[in-house]
Amino acid sequence: MLGQLPPALQRLHLPLRVKLWDGNQFDLGPDPQVTILIKEPQVVTQLAHPSLDQLGSAFVDGKLELEGDIGEAVRVCDQLSEALLQPGHDTAPQRVAHDKQTDAQSIAYHYDVSNAFYQLWLDRDMAYSCAYFREPDDTLDEAQSNKFDHLCRKLRLQAGDYLLDVGCGWGGLARFAAREYGAKVFGITLSKEQLALARQRVDEQGLGDQVELQILDYRDLPQDGRFDKVVSVGMFEHVGHANLPLYCQTLFAAVREGGLVMNHGITAKAVDGRPVGKGAGAFIDRYVFPNGELPHLSMITAAVCESGLEVVDVESLRLHYARTLSLWSQNLENQLHRAAALVPEQTLRIWRLYLAGCAYAFTRGWINLHQVLAVKPYADGRHDLPWTRDDLYR
Repeated sequence: MLGQLPPALQRLHLPLRVKLWDGNQFDLGPDPQVTILIKEPQVVTQLAHPSLDQLGSAFVDGKLELEGDIGEAVRVCDQLSEALLQPGHDTAPQRVAHDKQTDAQSIAYHYDVSNAFYQLWLDRDMAYSCAYFREPDDTLDEAQSNKFDHLCRKLRLQAGDYLLDVGCGWGGLARFAAREYGAKVFGITLSKEQLALARQRVDEQGLGDQVELQILDYRDLPQDGRFDKVVSVGMFEHVGHANLPLYCQTLFAAVREGGLVMNHGITAKAVDGRPVGKGAGAFIDRYVFPNGELPHLSMITAAVCESGLEVVDVESLRLHYARTLSLWSQNLENQLHRAAALVPEQTLRIWRLYLAGCAYAFTRGWINLHQVLAVKPYADGRHDLPWTRDDLYR
């Protein structure tokens, strides 16, 4: 029997064409912008109640193909899910204990894909976090350099300061802080691939006397207040809700009195920190960030305050991250042939959906990005911060 679409799907009006394995095709609107090519009959039954997790998994497994712009495909698939998905589809995730071994495995899964693969679509410094667009037409290189400078300015970084970089990635921020601000930097990561390239670039730029990078779990950081400033970019998403108090206490103990702590990371829309709905959160957990847990802004600020730190500044960069991810996605789409030679086909499919899907999620406000600056007050409650933000924008 020739394939047919579920009746509910045929009644929709979307800019979507559906092609079936047997040659049948159906236009769900007058001007299709995206085509879903279904390769296996069982996928058709999923289209009756299509969660983003189901659609994404079918794409990753090669059971369906997406034709057209990947960003537009994500938007149309969300409309499809919105129209047909039953309420109450999402269930609470099964959280795991974030011990050192589990976190190391999760980090290795995500970050040890291939340095060359990441180089295809990141900026020249390989900053794998939200950029900062001072002007609408800033390039990705410019915006990531802006982000480094924005963080250093908020930390009021000075020559000779000892900066702790928690989750240092490929070392772009550490090198910037050393080169442009004269800081001494100690950076930690759990990714062996990141560390190797980060150390190579430190040596190439002659910064070995200022920058030290190590494989180290945040729970093993020195607790003697030796650091003047602490910066943590894209890190607290990997800590787990249950470990946020320990994480913040560890940063509190690592920084001196009067020192500043900057947390820059993705935050949840829901106050309870539950994942993005329609199955998108489940897809991310399964394929992209295993065991990642996004805290709500109130959750991370509560943990910061309970540790003894005082929150002094909060900034949302949600739309900055939407633009960052969109540029990453465009870069990857422009390099698909080269990317296919560096990673397995399934991995490339995951990353294509992940980058385009997250750009869409930030644009829609499903998730956010916050920079939370805190100070460790002196014993008498004083701190050395200026009375206004004017110095940030001079």
